[in-house]
Amino acid sequence: MPIKICVFDAYGTLFDVAAAARTAAQEDGFDILQENWPKLAEIWRLKQLQYTWLRAVSDAHTDFWEVTQNGLDYALEALGLEQNTALRERLLQLYWELGAYPEVPQMLTDLKSQGFKSAILSNGSPEMLAGAVDSAQITEHLDAVLSVQSVGIFKPSKRVYDLVGEHFHSAPDTVLFVSSNGWDAAAAAGYGFHTVWVNRAGDPIDRLPWVPKHILSDLTGISNLASTIL
Repeated sequence: MPIKICVFDAYGTLFDVAAAARTAAQEDGFDILQENWPKLAEIWRLKQLQYTWLRAVSDAHTDFWEVTQNGLDYALEALGLEQNTALRERLLQLYWELGAYPEVPQMLTDLKSQGFKSAILSNGSPEMLAGAVDSAQITEHLDAVLSVQSVGIFKPSKRVYDLVGEHFHSAPDTVLFVSSNGWDAAAAAGYGFHTVWVNRAGDPIDRLPWVPKHILSDLTGISNLASTIL
């Protein structure tokens, strides 16, 4: 009997990428973020993703940490905060300590109790992912943490999705892939995975050749959905 696998994108799916800006805005010395931290978080995340796509298509791969810093530097300058080196340093520190969304630990516990293997497949570097997993205290729930660094290209390259089958010796149709990025869930569907888009913001579906097979507003229904699909 084939193993059943649930694979999760990391940033924005398991880990709250807005937490760094939100936390900094509540700390002494960073009052300037109290009103515009959501905008900073939004621009930072958008540029981080855009830089991964541009580097992928231009064959200019780099460590995800560099991309993360580049995205933050753009966001800070866009808001006129590029001279605030203390803020930049604090935001980058907090990015290594991102917490998981509240439903994540119980969701992963439920999957394990139902016999599923759980893994992360992420653009993040191994070091960044290890820090996030440890900070969120979910290490014991995961069977693998897979990084694009081993293939030298960012999502949505098929070489990234290949990592799941190579690690678990599994076929795509034994995998439920979960991402908060609609384009990621769509590309994974085109690859052959069962897919879930966690659409917390209620965004429209991206106009791509493929669409996510399932859409949820958060992760609470993943274990029930997985048991009906796989």
